[in-house]
Amino acid sequence: MEGVVVLPRHLDWGPERRYHLDKIVDARLMYMRVIRESATPDDLRRFLNASLLRKLWPQLVLPPRVRALWLDRFPELQRQAA
Repeated sequence: MEGVVVLPRHLDWGPERRYHLDKIVDARLMYMRVIRESATPDDLRRFLNASLLRKLWPQLVLPPRVRALWLDRFPELQRQAA
């Protein structure tokens, strides 16, 4: 993936909300923020890409409950992490 994403304030209230998806560190940080802060499925659909999520999943630092809920809903992420 490449390109620049600017997250809206309800997902990232910091001064720099711009993420360069071709930089793995930026992509990882953006995905962690979107997963933790999204209140609606629309945010998830808008900002997450399934293939990039599968690639980044093993490296995402998420609260245990959030990770467990995502793995319950998307068991293919567990297979990706294995």
